[in-house]
Amino acid sequence: MQKLEHGYVVHEGCDHVFFVGFLGAGKSTLARNIGHLFGRPFTDTDRIVERMYHCSLAQIYADGGEQAMRVAETSALQSLQSQKSLLVSCGGGIVESELNCQLMHEMGTVVYLEGELSDSLKQIQRTDRRPDLDLCSSPEELFARRRPLYQKVSDYSVSITNKTFDEVAQITAQLLWEKGLL
Repeated sequence: MQKLEHGYVVHEGCDHVFFVGFLGAGKSTLARNIGHLFGRPFTDTDRIVERMYHCSLAQIYADGGEQAMRVAETSALQSLQSQKSLLVSCGGGIVESELNCQLMHEMGTVVYLEGELSDSLKQIQRTDRRPDLDLCSSPEELFARRRPLYQKVSDYSVSITNKTFDEVAQITAQLLWEKGLL
């Protein structure tokens, strides 16, 4: 059975939960914490890409630019199609590709960790592991470009502003539990 949500075709029965948001929003920590709490497997698209391509994200950007990264993310998402019930932390730029947004909706539910740029920047300790910060003239420009994309693709949003990782995990877990997604 197919239905249309947010302009995307959604296939009922798929049950991954994808966490999207700006760099440093806490997506990986959240997927891991909720995964441990509920005994659900979790993964990270950035780590999948690095394993698939046998190099760092920075090297993918250096060799092929942003387009190469989006193609790599598509491959990472497609590799999840045969699995079930994953909590998936997505790279900050995954929403830059319409195909990636479509794939996430085909396989599950998208949760946006929504905050201000300052929330994200205070968590980024190693900018060398964040090559997409070089895509624009400033982090503010990149944030402004991506924020509406996160809002468009998300089924649910959870505010991270003025909250600890534990608080965000509790709020998100409660939301997912109430919606029957955990």
